[in-house]
Amino acid sequence: MYPVYPYYGYKKESKNVPIAFPPQHQNIHPGYEYVMVPRPISEDPNYLGSGKLRGKVAIITGGDSGIGRAVAYAFVKEGAKVVIVYLNEHRDAKETEQRIRELGGESLLIPIDMKEEQSSEYVVQQTLRRFGKIDIVLNNHAVQYVSENILEITKDQLERTFQTNVFAYFYLTKAVLPYLKSGSSIINTTSITAYQGHKKLIDYSATKGAVVTFTRSLSLSLVNKGIRVNAVAPGPIWTPLIPSSFKEKDVMKFGVDTPMKRAGQPFELAPTYVYLASDESRYVSGQVLHVNGGQIVGS
Repeated sequence: MYPVYPYYGYKKESKNVPIAFPPQHQNIHPGYEYVMVPRPISEDPNYLGSGKLRGKVAIITGGDSGIGRAVAYAFVKEGAKVVIVYLNEHRDAKETEQRIRELGGESLLIPIDMKEEQSSEYVVQQTLRRFGKIDIVLNNHAVQYVSENILEITKDQLERTFQTNVFAYFYLTKAVLPYLKSGSSIINTTSITAYQGHKKLIDYSATKGAVVTFTRSLSLSLVNKGIRVNAVAPGPIWTPLIPSSFKEKDVMKFGVDTPMKRAGQPFELAPTYVYLASDESRYVSGQVLHVNGGQIVGS
C-alpha cells in the first residue's frame, strides 16, 4: 500500500542529502491524507505484534490519518480494539477502518467535533456500548494555523486552537475517567514546539506547552489510582496538518533542518505509543517521550 522505509517514494540519494517534499497546499483544516504526495507511511510492514495490548480497548482522537492512524494500526497488531474519533475526514477514516479489518482487528468510527464537551460524553458512551470497557485514551487531534506574528492571531483563531488542542483533552479525560481502572493509560500528543517554540505557530505552541503541563499534573493526580499519564512530543512528521497549514514553499523544506535531514513518518512514532499504552511502561508516568529526528530539547 505504501512505499517502503526509508526512501518514501523518492529516488535514492546520498545519505547526506535532505529528503524534501513536492510543493503542495490544502485550503482546508485539518487536511486530507488521501490527496497528499507522497502519502504518509502509516504502517511498518515488518512490525509484528506480540500481544502487548491483547484484549484492551483504546480511544484514539484524530485516528483517521497521520499519527493517529499509525498508532491505530500498531495497537490493532498488538491485540487492541480501537475507536477512531475524527472530525469529518470520512474517506481517510474509511481507509483506516478497511486496513484495520484486513489486519483482523475491530474498530468503531465516530465522526464528531471534540471542541464541545458533550462530544466526549457521546464518544465514551458509544465506546462502552460497542466494546464494554475502556483501557487506553489517546488525546491526539489538533489544529494549527500559520500566522506571521501575534497581531494576525484573531480572537476566533485563538479560541478555536485552544478549544481543539487543550479543552477537548480535558473534556475527554473527564468523561472517560469514571470508567478507567488501575492499569489504564492516558497518552497525550504534545509537540516539539512546546520546548522550542515556533515563531509562526505562537498559539499552537502555547497549547502544546499546556498539554505538557496537563500531562504532568494529571499524572500526579491519578497515580494513586494506578492510572498512568504520559505524552509524546513529535518533531516534524509528515501528516495532513502540514500541507493544510504551511505554504507550498515551506512544505518543500519541511523537516530538512533536523539532524537526520528529513521529516519523520507516522509509523516511526507508533511504537512509542505502544510502549506507553502497554504494561512494559508500568513504572513510567508524567513523562514526555521525544521522537524528533535527533533534535535536542530541554525537559
